[in-house]
Amino acid sequence: MSKTLTTRPVNNPALPDATRAFLTRVIGVDPDGAPEWTAALTHGSFSAQNGARGKGLEDYQRLEFLGDRVLGLTIAEWLYQSEGAAEGRLSQRLNVLVSRQMCATIARGIGLGEHIRLGKQARDDGGSDSENILGDVMEALIGASFVTRGFEPTRALIRSLWAEEVGGRAGQAKHPKSALQEWAAGNRRKPPEYRLVDRSGPDHAARFTVAVAVKGVGEVEAVANSKQEAETQAAAAFLRQFG
Repeated sequence: MSKTLTTRPVNNPALPDATRAFLTRVIGVDPDGAPEWTAALTHGSFSAQNGARGKGLEDYQRLEFLGDRVLGLTIAEWLYQSEGAAEGRLSQRLNVLVSRQMCATIARGIGLGEHIRLGKQARDDGGSDSENILGDVMEALIGASFVTRGFEPTRALIRSLWAEEVGGRAGQAKHPKSALQEWAAGNRRKPPEYRLVDRSGPDHAARFTVAVAVKGVGEVEAVANSKQEAETQAAAAFLRQFG
């Protein structure tokens, strides 16, 4: 598993010194000679702005796809080894620990946002702190690590970055949407209904407003960077207010 992958060449320019130092400190590698690290930090808006999309300048999307799978395998193996819980509880923790929200939390913790290569408009719109972009780039860095270094060093990287979350209570509490569903049933109410109230902002910094209602009880709204996360936050807010 430690054998690196053969990849097609990319034509991304060199990274700034500050970003190279960041990768050396956080990942433990000098990115010189491995253009996948540059691709992992490049948003599509940067490629489009520089007129390079389709001309050899890659963004993070392919590496994100790969990194998502490597992260899932690593966390699943980790939970299997460290916990004796049943499959349902392991799946509950896994879903939280590999979520985009968790990836964005890890990314913020290491200061990743300032090193993401964004087009001017995307940066002006707050792309460097967008939960969607941060989560995607975090997964892309994992993908770049897997491609250039293999599985073992990448697993060690994930275990280092996720140690506090796996060792803590992340994912151990019942998901707010499941908890609200059970609360409604336990109180002889109809199941909660979720409704998209509004979607605003550009794709890379979208904001979703979602309302959740339980008939005969009330309705609560929440706003987040994804519809799924807005639903989760709305369910949690409903339980705080009415539960």
